[in-house]
Amino acid sequence: MNKNLNPLNWTKKQQIIGGAVAIVLIGGATTGIVNHANHQAKERKIEALKNKKIKLCNARAKKARKLEKSNEADSKKLLDIAEKTPTDKNIKLAEDSILKVKNAEVKKAFDNQVVGIKNRVKLENEAKTAVSNYQKDAMNQDKYKTAQQAISMLTSSYSKGLKDSLTKQLATSKKQADDATKAQQAKSESDSKAKATNTNKEQSASTGNATNNNANVNAGNDSQSTVNNDVASGSNSYGGGSQNNYSQGGSNTSQNNTNSGSSNQGQGNSGQNNSNSNTNTGGNGSNSNNNGSNGGNSSQPSHVTKYLAWVSVDGVRTYTQLCNSVAEANSWTYGILHSQEIINLSFDHTIGNGLDNV
Repeated sequence: MNKNLNPLNWTKKQQIIGGAVAIVLIGGATTGIVNHANHQAKERKIEALKNKKIKLCNARAKKARKLEKSNEADSKKLLDIAEKTPTDKNIKLAEDSILKVKNAEVKKAFDNQVVGIKNRVKLENEAKTAVSNYQKDAMNQDKYKTAQQAISMLTSSYSKGLKDSLTKQLATSKKQADDATKAQQAKSESDSKAKATNTNKEQSASTGNATNNNANVNAGNDSQSTVNNDVASGSNSYGGGSQNNYSQGGSNTSQNNTNSGSSNQGQGNSGQNNSNSNTNTGGNGSNSNNNGSNGGNSSQPSHVTKYLAWVSVDGVRTYTQLCNSVAEANSWTYGILHSQEIINLSFDHTIGNGLDNV
């Protein structure tokens, strides 16, 4: 070993220099170690901050996803309520909740569902109006067809209950209208038969009067006189004498009969007037017979009954209709009582109805 390399053999100067160098070397090494430790500490800090940030971002994302799911669930719940009870308020609540949904596809599906609800409500209102219009005018076939078509448009499962109800109302009104029509037809046929019977009776009566008049005229024209004037002449011979002829004279005036005919006015029958006169002149006396005259009867047209149907609100007759028959009046009254307007009024008012003869 080289003696110069052994620190024990160094001179004092060399030892000082060597010590200084050693200090420098040791300091440098220490500094390097410290720097390295600081660097590692800094990296660990950065890594920790990075991990914390990532963890925070994940937590925020998780929270956002949870909030999104909550918003979607709320919107779906409100949409279900609006489907079952599609009031303006419920539809507005559903629309407001959809605004909080961030998922574009989910939001689009919810918006389409709202549009479907609004369209369904529109069709339901149209069907209600069509049925109500028909109930007020149950004899109108065009309104019946319109109501049928409006009901057929209710294809949503949520409209099934309303569709069944409106179908039943329409069928009930149609049956009442048909029954009223049949009753009216039967009444018309009965009136026609009665009118024909009355006409035949009038014609028969007129024919009988004419026959009687002809008989009276013929009787008046027949001569009822009795010839009381016999003229006898002749001669009888008795030996040488002669017998004078004598005559018995007499005069007879035949009966004169004047018969005035009959006249018919309207439904009345004016009776016949007969005047007969007999004058017999003969012998010592005369006989005169005069028959009186008879007047006929004249009848007036019969009164036609009308029926005034009415519906009252709190005792006030708000709806009235003049009808030709009870069946027609009942049909009109039923249509008014089952109209949407009267149904709405019945919740807060007293509804009444009746029928008066006019």
